[in-house]
Amino acid sequence: MSSYKPAERVRHRLPVLGTPSIEEALASRMFSPLRLASGLELAERTWVPAMVPWRATAAGMVSADVLAWYRRFAEGQPGAIVVEATGVRDVASGPLLRIGDDRFVPGLRELCRVVKEASGGRTRLFIQLIDFLRIRRRPEPARYFERFLHLRPEHRVALARLRPGVDLEGSDAVVRHELARLDRHELETVLDRRELEALEFGERERVWDTEDPAIRELPRILPAAFAAAARRACDAGFDGVELHYAHAYTMASFLSRRNVRTDGYGGDREGRVRLPLEVFAAVRAAVGTQIAVGCRFLCDEIIDGGGSVADASDFATRFARAGMDFLSLSTGGKFEDAAQPRIGEAAYPYTGRSGWECMPTALSDERGPFGRNIEKQAAIRRSVREAGLETPVVLCGGIASFEQAEAYLKDGKGDVIAAARQSLADPDWFRKLRLGRGDEVRRCKYTNYCEALDQRHRQVTCQLWDRVTLDEPGAPLSEDGRRRLIAPRWET
Repeated sequence: MSSYKPAERVRHRLPVLGTPSIEEALASRMFSPLRLASGLELAERTWVPAMVPWRATAAGMVSADVLAWYRRFAEGQPGAIVVEATGVRDVASGPLLRIGDDRFVPGLRELCRVVKEASGGRTRLFIQLIDFLRIRRRPEPARYFERFLHLRPEHRVALARLRPGVDLEGSDAVVRHELARLDRHELETVLDRRELEALEFGERERVWDTEDPAIRELPRILPAAFAAAARRACDAGFDGVELHYAHAYTMASFLSRRNVRTDGYGGDREGRVRLPLEVFAAVRAAVGTQIAVGCRFLCDEIIDGGGSVADASDFATRFARAGMDFLSLSTGGKFEDAAQPRIGEAAYPYTGRSGWECMPTALSDERGPFGRNIEKQAAIRRSVREAGLETPVVLCGGIASFEQAEAYLKDGKGDVIAAARQSLADPDWFRKLRLGRGDEVRRCKYTNYCEALDQRHRQVTCQLWDRVTLDEPGAPLSEDGRRRLIAPRWET
């Protein structure tokens, strides 16, 4: 599938990294401690956000490769690491971590132990808790009409106008056969919008499909599911949980302005934020202040009819007032504008404009990729502060230098600096800056090589190191043996 690219094609240089001395680093906001409302203290305001590396077992268990992945980030001793989106319901999801049953706890407990050991106890470990709805792969057209399309009387009526000489009153097989022969223009007159989408993109559930009892019951089911998952995270030894209210998934969809549920869980802001607040309340009741609880949500959905900065500012104030320990902000990454997948593949929510705005590349428009959405995030933090609330806000998106990060903190745009792609390129980059060795940082090129691997559900690596010292003793290698799975260690 092809991904969105901006009309302008400007190649942007990386910001000057800067190499603070040890004294300058120690005097900076970036490397100062931060205490959350729950009492948890971060040694510094640096944060490795959740990234899905496709390393769990097929049953959703922690694997040796998962342990190696997080051990490597922990060696860089950031203030916090957030473990990848981890499913709160016990449903199959491929090689993605799960926490929907007690059987997952031992592996997660070992993950906590490994991170604590590798960071010397300096890094706090959070786990991102997610729920997601079903999305099917784009089907072969013949298979769609033969097996998946639910025939309605309206199909026969519309088809009779197009095929007047065909007997459509008998077998459903005849109707399905004739539907499969229609061209795109004809199908538009026979199928409704959702049926066309299921044919051309793959069927996808939405939180406002309340005619489906399982969707209708989500507000009753999810608070308990998230609370149980948080309790397991606490038992496993995590320092906190991050409720995943961002991007294309269930909780973000409840917050979306596109949520048209009429049962009190959609429509206006009050309705859309209701379930996210109920989930948080259930989680807080389950864990108290034993661990920190915050959420990640969108500063802007970047889709037609989607939520804006004004919506996000309102939600942020409500979350802070409810007692969340932190607010972590992201952008876009929605299904609504995703590119059409190939037959046999599922739609990927980072292929449209909203996805590009989430992870812009160095080949960009005039605004460029670096800190592209920071002003939106700063506006949200400002709303929280104007409400008299001090909840820390985690900034993210194209933060690639010490000067850039430190300026954001000093100017009050945010309280914590998160960097995914730059941390993947060099898991030690925060530590190198803190130790006055910034000239040794391996710098992300913002080509989204890593994101392309994620799109294909392949083990995520970085082009800057995945071919380096492949013969290193003990280096974990990809399934084809052609890429190393973790960055080479920094020899201090």
